[in-house]
Amino acid sequence: MIFIDPPYWPAHGTVFSHLISDTSVAELHTFAAANGVSERAFDLDHYDVPERLYNALVEAGATPLSGKELARTLAASGLRIKAKYRVKSVASVLERRWQALMPGQANLGVELLGRWNEPHRSYHSATHLLAVLEALELLTERRVLRTVALAAWFHDAVYNGSATDEEGSAILAQACLEGVLPDTDVAEVARLVRLTATHSPAPGDDAGALLCDADLSILGAASEHYNRYVAGVRRDYTHVPDEEFTKGRAAVVLQLLTLDPLFRTAKGRELWAEQAQGNLSMELAHLNQIISEKKESSTP
Repeated sequence: MIFIDPPYWPAHGTVFSHLISDTSVAELHTFAAANGVSERAFDLDHYDVPERLYNALVEAGATPLSGKELARTLAASGLRIKAKYRVKSVASVLERRWQALMPGQANLGVELLGRWNEPHRSYHSATHLLAVLEALELLTERRVLRTVALAAWFHDAVYNGSATDEEGSAILAQACLEGVLPDTDVAEVARLVRLTATHSPAPGDDAGALLCDADLSILGAASEHYNRYVAGVRRDYTHVPDEEFTKGRAAVVLQLLTLDPLFRTAKGRELWAEQAQGNLSMELAHLNQIISEKKESSTP
């Protein structure tokens, strides 16, 4: 079922309700799309909907609940997403990390966080940045080189869902860090950012291996987190039609499966390789099934 709480939460000059499902996120997306709720209003396990839509959503079948009842219903459904995965919840954590990494560069940190929190991002948001930083610490026992950490901060700082994003991010890193760090460090950060386009560091490139493994660590996550990642990537590419996205995504997944090894560090292979192989293989099989069914339906 679909549930909604009263419009109470203030933002952007109005008040908002929360729209949830106690059955599945797919049901929630279907209901929202059918009733004019923007995909951008989705926040991992619920939609934030403005007061003007409340009555129409109730008339369309959303069951009204109090705020507390709705929270309990979402928790009981098993669909509740932990706070650590929410962009708003990680902002203060990232601010502290930036201050420790680059003291005296608060304005640059604000600019970068603003980019990571752009409204068109779903998976490639501040939560992804924090996950990459945490993965780097896991791989290095919390001994991350500053250039590698900075490359993580910049690697998706430019994100428009295009093939030039990594290059744009590298150029941004060079522009922002010039005169702040030694030239050799600036060049190294930009080089590492560019590596995230292919995730294919050269043998012996330890820094590149660390960043690429951390960036791909989501591939080795438990299946429910992997599925959330896949859904987030699709929302990042809402500008791409379904058929085109399915083919493109299948090509990306196949390319990842052909990387040998997928994870370049011994620790990365230990932590994520086996689960990643299963996740990617299952997704590719699903995508190929969709492509096959589409071909069959279009055959006269």
